[in-house]
Parts: sequence; C-alpha cells; structure tokens
Amino acid sequence: MASYWEHKTVFVTGATGLMGSWLVKALLNEGAEVVALVRDQAPRSILVREGLLNQIVVVNGDIESLPTLRRVIAEYQPHTIFHLAAQPLVQVARLDPVGTLRANVAGTWNVLEACRLIGNSNVVVASSDKAYGPNPSLPYLETHPLQGRYPYDVSKSCADLITQMYAATYGLKTAIARCGNLFGGGDLNFSRTIPGIIQATLDGQRFIIRSDGKFVRDFLYVKDAAQCYLSLGERLATSESDAPSISGEAFNFGLGLRLTVLDIVHMVLRIMDRADLEPIIQNTASAEIREQYLDASKARELLDWSPRYGMEEALGETIAWYRAELGNR
Repeated sequence: MASYWEHKTVFVTGATGLMGSWLVKALLNEGAEVVALVRDQAPRSILVREGLLNQIVVVNGDIESLPTLRRVIAEYQPHTIFHLAAQPLVQVARLDPVGTLRANVAGTWNVLEACRLIGNSNVVVASSDKAYGPNPSLPYLETHPLQGRYPYDVSKSCADLITQMYAATYGLKTAIARCGNLFGGGDLNFSRTIPGIIQATLDGQRFIIRSDGKFVRDFLYVKDAAQCYLSLGERLATSESDAPSISGEAFNFGLGLRLTVLDIVHMVLRIMDRADLEPIIQNTASAEIREQYLDASKARELLDWSPRYGMEEALGETIAWYRAELGNR
C-alpha cells in the first residue's frame, strides 16, 4: 500500500535537531517530499552524517524571520508543517531566557502567522510535558492547565496557548504533540542524562549527576516519537471527512513510566555491563520540576498510537548507536 505521505510536500522546521532528523528520516521513508528550514550548519546532525540533506530541499533561514517563513510557505505550499524548531535545552534557557522565548514563542507565532497570511497548510507543533509546569496531580492529562514557571517551561506553555489561539480564532488546522523526554542516537548534547551517561561509560568514567538523582521523568524513543508526529499529522488532515476534528487539540506521547535519573543511569550501566561505575551525585539546586510523567490514553484512543519500543530495547539501540559513533572506548 502507498503511504499516506507519499508525494506530499512537507515543511519541517528544526530539521537538523535530534527529533527533526528522525522525523525527516521517517518522512523520506514514507515517500514525502521534504522542505527543511536550516539555520546553522550542523555537520554532526544525522541528516548530514547520513547524507540525507541531499534528498531534501534546504531553505537557509531563521524561525524568527516572518518574511522567510511567508516565502517558504508561498513557494512550496506544503500540505503539512511540522514545527520542531526551538531552543531545547533547559540549562540554556536559564542562561538566556529572552533568546529562548524569541525562538520558542515568537518562532511559533511566526509559523502560524505565515500560514494564516499565505496558505492552508496543516500545522503540527512540537511541545513538551514541560508545558504543564508543576502539578501535584499526576500523570499529566491534556486537560491539565498550562502553568510553566521556569524559562523553558514557560516558553512551551506560551507556544501551546498561541497554537490553540490560532485554531480557535482563525480556523487554522493545528495539533500539538506533548512528548516526554526524547532520547535516541544522534543526540550529541552530552549535558543531557542519557547521552551523558553513555559517553562517560564508554570513557570508563563515573557519570556526574547534577541533581540528587531523584527527579522523575517520562521518556520516549525518537523512532516512536517520529511515528507519533506522522500519526498526528495524518489524523489532523483527514479529520474533517472521516472523524470529528482534532484541530486545536493537544496529545500526550510517552511511555507512562516513572523513572528517576538514578533509574536511568543504573539501567544504562547494567546494559553496558559497567555497574561498577557508580555515579557521582552532586545534589546541587536546579530550577526544574521534580516529577513529570504523562497519560497517553488520548493518543491511544483517537490516533491508535502506541509505542513500539520498551525502555530497555530503546536504550539498547541507543547505546549501540553511540558505540558505533564514539568508538568502543
């Protein structure tokens, strides 16, 4: 059977990032014609390392430039836009809150405003469980209020509300993906827990945990996340004729697990057969939410989505990717 995405033009922002790279790979495998917005040269991106940039249309530009986005949408008339471009790092957001808000909030309204002014593309916006902010009632449901407190979290809360505003006020067909912590091969931000512990273990070093190790998070493997975006984009496009519209709605995607940083570190050490490398716990203060995990029932019911990878299998594939790229040191 032909894929739903075959021969459809799709515009991806943030294409050279971790999630963007895996989404572009999935779209190419489905036969889509991909147009990607690329701000910086990223020689270590999967798209570059695997030669995939040669298979897509690359537009050099910045998500903060409304004229650039208007030109791209007018010229290529994409069927669907997957808006993934963002400043994704919590620590960078603490150091540069204004830059993070410009990228994550203004960048989102620029994409949506360009669609309002120019065309009728469907828009899937990448969000995060961080958009919910702290809440004593867990797991997060899509009906929970958006109440980010820290810079990165606030940027995601704002972007979500703006996306819903464009759907409600202007009839723009939008959907929001709120994912747990994404991980997988290709993530070279070693300040993050999973690539950091894998790199340290390959080097025979004890991993340093900045917090007390008891922060609870939900996770999602990048291959599963790519499929959630494709499922959400297809359902958004076909909803008017086949089912009630989901425009303006958000969907949670995650494994629904309650894993601490220490749980993840010990799991990786066991898979890599280096349980002797006990982590160093610094227990320094952190402007992050202590406990976050998601209920993905809505995605299971309305999108028929479910993760294909359990945590251990996904970690095994991820570790294998880093062994190949970084060397069995």
